[in-house]
Amino acid sequence: MAHSHDLHPGHRSVTGGLARASVFGVSDGLVSNVSLILGFAGTGVDNTVVRLAGLAGAVAGAISMAAGEWVSITSQNDLIKRELRIERRELQHNRDEETEELAEIYASRGIDPDRAAAAAAEVMRDADVALTVHAREELGVDPDDLPSAGRAAALSFVCFIVGALLPLIPFYVTSGSPAAWLALAIGVVMAGLVGGLVARFAERPLWFGVLRQVAIVLVACGITYAIGELVGVNLA
Repeated sequence: MAHSHDLHPGHRSVTGGLARASVFGVSDGLVSNVSLILGFAGTGVDNTVVRLAGLAGAVAGAISMAAGEWVSITSQNDLIKRELRIERRELQHNRDEETEELAEIYASRGIDPDRAAAAAAEVMRDADVALTVHAREELGVDPDDLPSAGRAAALSFVCFIVGALLPLIPFYVTSGSPAAWLALAIGVVMAGLVGGLVARFAERPLWFGVLRQVAIVLVACGITYAIGELVGVNLA
């Protein structure tokens, strides 16, 4: 069966969860780890500690992100499958009522009542087609196009790792304030790119997407760096 995005190539598929997983993965990895790194850097600890904290944050965050994505989509799919089982039983045992219900849905959308009734009766001739149509019309889901929990989890893991490790690179080539400023610069540039991509795909103003993501990174980094400096002074 052809899906809606196959029939209308001008539209993007936004229901599979993969776009969300990739964007959230990179964004979360970037924001959480650059904040963590700068928080440790603010204490004045050795580069080795900052690198260790960054690596631990990247791995732990990626696992948590992937697990959360898998649980979220698996739970969502389980609920959808439960509703589909209920709908299938209704189609078997209350065929006339379900046909009338579908005809009313079509009529509410401006189709002539007689044509709506005929279309509903045509749909109900095939049990699988009837289930698919009722699921789309009543539940707002396509039973043939449920998101893959495994793919979303794997994509989340990889994207989080990428976003988390980029701001850690400066601490392998330099140290102290230069490394911290470079990490912040990488965080700001990457945040701007992510925000710009999201804005472009959503067809929203580019400046809004860029500024929103950059502001999130700057606020998070500012808070954690200030906490790091406070902790470092107290420890000293």
